[in-house]
Amino acid sequence: MNKYLAELFGTFWLVLGGCGSAVLAAAFPDVGIGLLGVSLAFGLTVLTMAFAIGHISGCHLNPAVSIGLWAGGRFDAKELVPYIIAQVIGGVLAGGILYVIASGQAGFDAASSGFASNGYGDHSPGQYSLTAALVTEVVMTAMFLIVIMGSTDKRAPEGFAPIAIGLCLTLIHLISIPVTNTSVNPARSTGVALYVGDWAVAQLWLFWVAPIIGAVIGAWIYRSLIGSNSE
Repeated sequence: MNKYLAELFGTFWLVLGGCGSAVLAAAFPDVGIGLLGVSLAFGLTVLTMAFAIGHISGCHLNPAVSIGLWAGGRFDAKELVPYIIAQVIGGVLAGGILYVIASGQAGFDAASSGFASNGYGDHSPGQYSLTAALVTEVVMTAMFLIVIMGSTDKRAPEGFAPIAIGLCLTLIHLISIPVTNTSVNPARSTGVALYVGDWAVAQLWLFWVAPIIGAVIGAWIYRSLIGSNSE
């Protein structure tokens, strides 16, 4: 049970820290942190939680990562459903806390502001197409899994995996925020989309399907072409 609670709290922190920075601080007058700040915030959530709970649950914080690690021979199939449920609950709880905070500002409207939701077409920050969003999410998640599996391989230098993984997520956001607002994580996408409803929920399918496909591809690449399934 401790593993599932760790995943819940870890995903809560990821969504609150990452999406919170986008909703509350990205464009704050005069001192907004912008794309760079939001990217760094997402990376820091994973970095801090990897050190805090990595020894308890492995710090997946992401259904796609759990599925990818299973595909790569690093994770037991019987743990998949409980991990995914815990991650989604953590994301939705964080979205709720963030919604309460953000709605304290006069004129706040989740639907019109986007509430850090992921989207394509008219709801992409850069108006990128469905195809562009699909390719971006698949490729970025695949690369994320390669970094995760490589940095946690027993042949890799010990103790540095959280840094590599956190910086990888930062880089992924720097590349892809303009395209999809960056998901690579179905729990992160679900955690805020439910409070927006409408278009965010209608487009949510992509941010489950693409990251999962990308994670499986990344795990296959690492396991088959780069290295063994060493833990």
